[in-house]
Amino acid sequence: MEGHSAGTPGSLIVTFFGAYGRAELGGRIDVASLIRLMGAAGADPPSVRSAVSRLKRRGLLVPSRAGGAAGYALSADAEQVLADGDRRIYRPLTSPPDEGWVLAVFSVPESERHKRHLLRSRLARLAFGTAAPGVWLAPARLYEEARHTLERLELDTYVDLFRGTHLGFEPTRSAVRRWWDLEAIAALHRDFLDAHEPVLERWSRRSSVTPREAFPDYLRALDAWRRLPYADPGLPAQLLPAHWPGGRAAEVFTALHKRLRDAGAAFVHTPA
Repeated sequence: MEGHSAGTPGSLIVTFFGAYGRAELGGRIDVASLIRLMGAAGADPPSVRSAVSRLKRRGLLVPSRAGGAAGYALSADAEQVLADGDRRIYRPLTSPPDEGWVLAVFSVPESERHKRHLLRSRLARLAFGTAAPGVWLAPARLYEEARHTLERLELDTYVDLFRGTHLGFEPTRSAVRRWWDLEAIAALHRDFLDAHEPVLERWSRRSSVTPREAFPDYLRALDAWRRLPYADPGLPAQLLPAHWPGGRAAEVFTALHKRLRDAGAAFVHTPA
């Protein structure tokens, strides 16, 4: 769910619902609890309330009674987006070499060029690369999410989706450098490592995990990480440059997830 920069209250709320709001709380939470939990992650109450209002306007949160108190729940669209996100966030960041590709071929009338811009931006946010004007591609496993997204945004009538294999004529390693900005993607991975590898090192030196400390460290790591699989298409390893940082970034996130996620859940359930 784009629209909020990593680390902002709105982004942290979306990340919280993805990490804990569904499995731990059944998809809804009362306002006081949300403010308490976001406060533990560094967000003050006014900014949390403002972020909730924005998420409501975007149709991601809907009012809901939670435990007899006023609260919020995920909308149906938000549930679908988070479910799609699960498949991205917790998968390996490389594809098998024989997976193939999904191609999106689109044509939008000039009278509706605003939809052309929207279509391009959404495909880019799904980590599709540009093979040619009106021809975008991604590893084949992204087909289901692409279909859901295009249907949800009512853009599916402009697009045909195909599965295919690359038959030439350039070596595919050379071609992917034209289709994706691999240097920019690598920089995102390095930024993640700069911020969160020290967190993992700190936790690795500790013999026990405190829920109150685990919760914000995990939430911030997940908030930063969940964007990377939407920038990085997860290309087969043999197509990537040498010393690609994506593998190490995935290792750091996976280690933090295993170390901190469940302890963070215990904090979610801690009475105020």
